[in-house]
Amino acid sequence: MLVKTYGSAVYGVNAHKITIEVNLGQGQIKYFMVGLPDNAVKESQLRIETALKNNGFKMPRQRVVVNMAPADIRKEGSAYDLPIAAGILASSSQVNSEIIEQYIIMGELSLDGGVLPVKGALPIAIQALKDGFKGMILPKQNAKEAAIVKDLEVYGVEKLMDLVDFLNGEATIQRTIAEPRKDFTEQTGIFDIDFADVQGQENIKRAMEIAAAGSHNIILIGPPGAGKTMLAKRLPTILPPMTLYEALETTKIHSVAGKLGNNASLIGNRPFRSPHHTISDVALVGGGGIPQPGEISMAHNGVLFLDELPEFKRTVLEVMRQPLEERKVTIARAKFAVEYPANFMLVASMNPCPCGYYNHPEKECLCGPGVVQKYLSKISGPLLDRIDIHVEVTPVSFDELAGKRKSNETSKTVRDRVLLAREFQKHRFENTEGIYNNSMMPTNMVMEVCKINNIGQTLLKTAMQRLNLSARAYDRILKVSRTIADLEQSEEIKTEHIAEAIQYRSLDRENWAG
Repeated sequence: MLVKTYGSAVYGVNAHKITIEVNLGQGQIKYFMVGLPDNAVKESQLRIETALKNNGFKMPRQRVVVNMAPADIRKEGSAYDLPIAAGILASSSQVNSEIIEQYIIMGELSLDGGVLPVKGALPIAIQALKDGFKGMILPKQNAKEAAIVKDLEVYGVEKLMDLVDFLNGEATIQRTIAEPRKDFTEQTGIFDIDFADVQGQENIKRAMEIAAAGSHNIILIGPPGAGKTMLAKRLPTILPPMTLYEALETTKIHSVAGKLGNNASLIGNRPFRSPHHTISDVALVGGGGIPQPGEISMAHNGVLFLDELPEFKRTVLEVMRQPLEERKVTIARAKFAVEYPANFMLVASMNPCPCGYYNHPEKECLCGPGVVQKYLSKISGPLLDRIDIHVEVTPVSFDELAGKRKSNETSKTVRDRVLLAREFQKHRFENTEGIYNNSMMPTNMVMEVCKINNIGQTLLKTAMQRLNLSARAYDRILKVSRTIADLEQSEEIKTEHIAEAIQYRSLDRENWAG
C-alpha cells in the first residue's frame, strides 16, 4: 500500500514542500530510503523502528521503500522522523490514513516515542499555508512559533501516540492558538538597561542619538574603561520599535538558526549581536556545509556590535563590505544558492592604539613610533568608508562618577526624538523604493536631498582643507548633517548642523595618528 505524507525543507529563510512516499510491497524484507537523504535522515530507520516497538506498534515485515521528493534536493537533519513514521503506520494500516495528506508533519523521534523540537518552524508554517495545507503537526515546543501564521491549524505533539490518536480521530491534543500582536506588544520596549545609567559622556550620547535617528554606522574610539561597550549595549533602547513585518522577518531568521527557544513567539525587540573577535568569516556572514545564517543576519533589523575592531581578522572584516552596501548576503554552492537578509546597524569600538592610551588626557601612551598608525591600518579604508560616524570617547572623571547622580535623560526621552526624525525621513522617502532612512541614500540622492547654502559650502570646504579630511568624508558629512537637521525638525540643513557633522569624522583626519 502506498501512502503519502508531507514534510518541509528549509533553504535560506524559505521552506519547500517535501513529499514522503511510503510503499509496502512484496519481496525481500528490507528497508530502502531514496531521494538524496543525508546520514541523519538515513539513521532515522533505527530511531523509527525502536520508537514504534516501544509504543506497541509493529515494523512491517515487508519490503519498505521510502521516497523523498523532489529527489534532486538533498534532505538534511532528523526532522523527517515523524512524517516517515506516520507514513509507515498508515501504509501498514496501523493508523487511519484519511486525513494524513492534509497536514505538514515534522519532528524528531526519540527511542521512547517522544517528539523533539525542530528548526525553522515559522518559515515551514508560512509555506504550508501557501501550499494549501489545512494544518501542521509538529513538536509542542515549536507550536506557538508556527501558530503565528493565521488560518493554519497548528497542533503540538509531545509523543508519537499523540499523533496516532489525532489521525485516528481520538484527538487528545488541542489546537495551538497564538496572539502574535499581543505577544509582540507585551515584549516591545522592555529593556533591562537604560541610557540614564550612563554618567557623563553627553557628547557620545548625542552621537548615538544621531546614529539611531539616521541608522548610521558608528565607531567609538577611546581608552579602556571609557564606557564604549556600555553605550553600545544601550543603543537598541533608543531605536524605533520594530514593525510587525520586521518582527516576522527577524523571527524567521532566528527560527531557521534554531536560536528562538522553546515556546517562543514573535521577537519583540531589535536584536543585539556581539560576536567575539575570534569569530570566523563563515560564522559572521553565514554558510557552512549545511548553510546557516551568520551573525550579520542574526542582527537583521537590529545592531551588530564589534568590540575591539582591530583585533578581528582582516578577512573577517572585509567580507562585511558587500553586505553593508546591499543589506543582504548570498551563500552560493555548486547546486544552489541561498540568500539571507542582513539589514543591520554596525556599531564598532576600538582602542586608539595597542596599549590603549593614545590621546589620553592623563595617562601616557607607551607605543613606539609608527605603532599607532600600524594598529589603525588593520581597518581598511573601504570598511571605514561605510562607517558614517567616528567619535572619540574620553574617560569619565572621578568627580562625575563619585558625585551626585544626575537625572540623566532616559532611553524613552531620546527614543521619542529619534522617532520624530524617522517620521521626517519616512515622509521624505515614501515614493522611493528600498530607501527608508538617511544612511541608505545613494550618492546621486545625497546631492538632491542634502542641499546646503553658500555659507555651509564654505565651512565644509575650509574644514576639509584644514583638517585634511579625505574625499570619502564629504558624502558622509552631508548625510549626518541631514539627520541632525531632521532631529531638529528642520527642512533646511543649517551651518551649525554641518559644523556638528564635521566633528564626527575623527579617523578621516590624515594627522589623527601623528
